[in-house]
Amino acid sequence: MKKIRLGVNIDHVATVRNARGENYPSPLRAALIAQSSGADSVTIHLREDRRHINELDLKQIKSNLKIPLNLEIAATQEMLRIALISKPPFICIVPEKRKELTTEGGLNLNYNKKLLSLIIKKLKKKKSRISLFIEPSIKDIRESKRLNADCIEIHTGKLCNLINKNKNYKNELMKIKKAVKLGNDLGLEVHAGHGLTFRSAKILSKLKGIHEFNIGHFLIGESIFVGLSNSIKLFKKILKS
Repeated sequence: MKKIRLGVNIDHVATVRNARGENYPSPLRAALIAQSSGADSVTIHLREDRRHINELDLKQIKSNLKIPLNLEIAATQEMLRIALISKPPFICIVPEKRKELTTEGGLNLNYNKKLLSLIIKKLKKKKSRISLFIEPSIKDIRESKRLNADCIEIHTGKLCNLINKNKNYKNELMKIKKAVKLGNDLGLEVHAGHGLTFRSAKILSKLKGIHEFNIGHFLIGESIFVGLSNSIKLFKKILKS
């Protein structure tokens, strides 16, 4: 059985930094701690409004990191230009609304499909691994394959909210299970991300076929109490077990 990879999203280290307009805490330092603590990759989301990660963070982290950098971007010409220059090994294309607090759902693959197809084609020419952040939808998984993505990242937010509120999550878990199976059957590498905590990551890690978990907000929040390295190691332990 292949080990499940952990991608550590450090966006909210930058959120804390930007709250006071200081140069600390350092996202680069967080990325290097993630690397030394066993993370398999580091994720950053360069948003159009630069509310947390900025271009300097991207440049510094890309230059100093020895594990893969996973850059999350919206499907826009500006982000395509930045990604073509920085050439991160992993890229995840995500939906983005200017006023949202966090990503609210999966990509609408039918919106501006021509641009999305062009972006994927150009980025793959630069040898980046391309993932699409989608709902656990059979239709979207098949469309991701047609668009020639390498991977899909299943939006786990709904499942995690149900688990957090101690509500019945079995139907949503079954939906994700079917999505994971189809993704693997079609030759797509399947990832999971959004809203994951220790409890929800443990539940999802029992499903066969999820190759990578990308975890940020809860992990960074937990690090206030136990330290970033320990928070990462706890998630690694959960995914390993």
